[in-house]
Amino acid sequence: MLLENYEKQGLLVNMTVLGKAGSSGIGAFRGDFVLKEGELHKGKTTDRKPPELLMYQAAILADASRLLFVNGLFLEVEDMAIFVDKYRAALTPETLFLCYVENIDTPMQIELDGLTFNCIPYKEGMVWNETMELVYIEKADLKGQSAEEKVQTVFDAAKQYKPKGNPISYEEALKLTIVVKKSAAAGPV
Repeated sequence: MLLENYEKQGLLVNMTVLGKAGSSGIGAFRGDFVLKEGELHKGKTTDRKPPELLMYQAAILADASRLLFVNGLFLEVEDMAIFVDKYRAALTPETLFLCYVENIDTPMQIELDGLTFNCIPYKEGMVWNETMELVYIEKADLKGQSAEEKVQTVFDAAKQYKPKGNPISYEEALKLTIVVKKSAAAGPV
């Protein structure tokens, strides 16, 4: 299974879900998805430093060779190109992308290398909860399902999501990014 191969390669981190979504041969994953691996430790061939870049809070469905559904948080639009470069062999025009992006302020459909990314501005919160709200899933709709089946249910609902506006090119999207200002959080005084 594709996701199991990614796990063996160390590309799935902070995992909360990894397994089959029912008996369909489709695998589900929730956690962080590695976009750029960390460098190898000096003198080592397999021991790596922590990843340099991640897709955060990802929810992914895959069959044996293709990614079917990709949901998660990109910090920047530029991260999508890195994602496509790394995972291109497993991506098809039918792959459903429903991604949150920190450095955009309006929803966009971004076309990149024959793929269409449905992108939603991200301000705060849990991507999973935001996605369920976006595709109109109530927690009661998931009652009695395994964690893997819940990812399948979100995917099925996401197929109905209709983004506003016309698709734009990746290059055009890069011109529409914003500067993200992070506030310094202060603890107790």
